[in-house]
Amino acid sequence: MASHLNLYPLNHFKMRHGGELNGAIIAFETWGELNDNKDNAILILTGLSTDSHAATHDHSHDSHETAGWWEYMLGPGKAIDTDKWFVICASSLGSCKGSTGPCSPNPSTKKPYKFTFPDLTLEDIANSSWEVVQSLGIEKLACVIGPSMGGMSSLALVLQHPNATHHMVNIAAGCHSEPFSTAIRSLQREAILKDVNFNDGNYSSEQWPTQGMKQARKMGMLSYRSAEEWKEKFPRNLRQRPHKPFGIEFPVESYLEHHAEKFVHQFDPVSYIYLSRAMDWFDACDYATHECGNPFYDINLDSALVVGARTDLLFPKSQQQELAELLTIAGCETQLEITDSIQGHDAFLVDQENYSRIIGEYLQKL
Repeated sequence: MASHLNLYPLNHFKMRHGGELNGAIIAFETWGELNDNKDNAILILTGLSTDSHAATHDHSHDSHETAGWWEYMLGPGKAIDTDKWFVICASSLGSCKGSTGPCSPNPSTKKPYKFTFPDLTLEDIANSSWEVVQSLGIEKLACVIGPSMGGMSSLALVLQHPNATHHMVNIAAGCHSEPFSTAIRSLQREAILKDVNFNDGNYSSEQWPTQGMKQARKMGMLSYRSAEEWKEKFPRNLRQRPHKPFGIEFPVESYLEHHAEKFVHQFDPVSYIYLSRAMDWFDACDYATHECGNPFYDINLDSALVVGARTDLLFPKSQQQELAELLTIAGCETQLEITDSIQGHDAFLVDQENYSRIIGEYLQKL
């Protein structure tokens, strides 16, 4: 993977809520070829816990390259066809996946930023990714695609840069976080912050806030999938008596424990709470400057595709319906697709058949 990773230097980068980054980097990867007119570029903005490695690279001969988080969606002949499109995906500013974030060394002190990292917003994530796009000589994207947090970051991009893209694919997101979604993330942050090993962010690899991260991940997993899927996947006849009092007894408990254990050391705790809060802070309505109250009134989008799942708890279908309606009223030709996927919020990662078809058909028309 390393041979495909690019690092963009971020200097004199002003953050929305104050502060400036110098000596920072944005890690990004690309697929396909940029055409002579530089008008075939697609930018993918990521979810909270994913990174720039959306897929393996076209005709890669690297036997050590791992599969990407959106492998089924991106590549030659796939829905996001890299024989046609030049695709860019950046690790989010503030994450721990290659781009500068709270766990990165501050060039001034040589020590990790931790809580001295400036307040992070989705606008900052969008703006840093937009700098990467411009550094490649691209004046306007063909399309921006964002699932989950990336969907909200896509809105942050077009609201701040009305001419940034011709088209948008917005998946499993909304104009803001609903109270339920914020409550879940608030509890996740609380679990991390109150872990005895968190120590005001001064934890070490030997004294890691393991329990807090595990609890945060388990709460996340509950909100990412649906009750319908849990019922189908974990029939009660698989129940086993625990080996110790109040130990793991139900298969759903084993599933959550397994995924939590995998996640604990894959993500930095301070980065997690920074990104989580950034999602809760974002509100597209902050940009509603006209009497009509529509934040997208001045956006120059030719078209948009808004996709959601009927079973999504974090960003319910009413939020995709609201977004599609606002875009339509603002004069953007908007297609709304609500799937019957039972996988909830994570359907865009799991329901390959439906999401490949919907996104592939939309992009083929462009």
